[in-house]
Amino acid sequence: METIKLGLKENWKQFTLLVIINAFVGGMVGLERAILPQIAEDEFHIAAKTAILSFIIVFGIVKAITNYFTGSLANKVGRKNLLVIGWLFALPVPFILMFANHWNWIIAANVLLGINQGLTWSSTVVMKIDLVGEKHRGFAMGLNEFAGYLAVAIVAFLTGWIAGEYGLRPYPFMIGIVLSILGLFGSWFLIKDTKHHVAKESDSSTIPLLKHVFFDTTWKNKNLGSVTQAGLINNLNDGMVWGIFPILLFQKNFSLEQIGIITATYPAVWGLGQLVTGKMADYFCKKDMLFTGMLLQGIALLIMPWAQTMTHYIFLSVILGWGTAMVYPTFLATVAENTNPIDRPKSLGIFRLWRDLGYAIGAILTGIIADALGINASIISIGFLTVLSSFIIQYRMKCQNDGSKKLWSFLSSKNKSHGECIA
Repeated sequence: METIKLGLKENWKQFTLLVIINAFVGGMVGLERAILPQIAEDEFHIAAKTAILSFIIVFGIVKAITNYFTGSLANKVGRKNLLVIGWLFALPVPFILMFANHWNWIIAANVLLGINQGLTWSSTVVMKIDLVGEKHRGFAMGLNEFAGYLAVAIVAFLTGWIAGEYGLRPYPFMIGIVLSILGLFGSWFLIKDTKHHVAKESDSSTIPLLKHVFFDTTWKNKNLGSVTQAGLINNLNDGMVWGIFPILLFQKNFSLEQIGIITATYPAVWGLGQLVTGKMADYFCKKDMLFTGMLLQGIALLIMPWAQTMTHYIFLSVILGWGTAMVYPTFLATVAENTNPIDRPKSLGIFRLWRDLGYAIGAILTGIIADALGINASIISIGFLTVLSSFIIQYRMKCQNDGSKKLWSFLSSKNKSHGECIA
């Protein structure tokens, strides 16, 4: 019988396969990132921003609910089984997006996409945490989210470019056919379940079980509750960027190719940045990482309405992407750090329930504000909420006594020593 060991080095083959699978998962979201709002206006003649953002609302709600059930079912059904089932839901999506003759079909595609994302992304997250154990969780989540969101960026760019060259449909969505087939068969034939790794870690864990997993994760536990509210606000502003940003750029006369580049910059920095920030989350206090990341996002959004040139938007997309990169792997690592392995899938599912409801809440809120007061007002409103979220983290969270460094103390000491060297 194979000896079960925890650790990134010990399980690098399965871990690498899961990273690749998650890249396919992210690519499925990238299909819609740059061009679907434009399809709504040009082909279906939908003018109201709330109606255009309906596909994000549906996607967010369905994905959020699926996340919750994935967390609850992970120990019963098995991680691998949920992963494979998730890919089955992805298969029809690109075909519906290519040939839909009514907006309701686009909504139906996003129901399937939401289920796909909830099952597959949640499963890969839980399985990677199972494999690596305690030491490298931040780095593991950085690699996971790097793969997913870099794929979002690459596919968003490719669909924008293909749409500019060959039209909005059907050619941009053919990428999705390849991604869904590779994801399904890769998960089915190459991925192994991680239930034995969970059993091994559970034997040595000293973290007590949560009394009320839902309420503790949602708000009652100060660390878990702080992470959950920040996750919701993070995806709330991401939902706004996803739906409103392409419309704003189109109104400012940017071409489809330019919109593709700008909308791809944010998830590209988000994805690539997590190779660094995931490792940072293992070294620095997670409270500091989350506070700084959310604050940077809020500042970028508050400045965005005054941007004019492509350079301005790319710069702000970089700041927004880096802020998101600081928080995304840290969210997941913090939930794992504060939960027993038995509670972890359910707690992660509850966190991801609230986090992905942020997509729906963000789309509804920004759509209503944009229709009533204009796009700039919606962006500023979401920027203020993001800054507020950063201060909730600063007030409620505590750093763990695990030897992690204070981020701002580290940076100030580096600047001080650098100044002394210059002097």
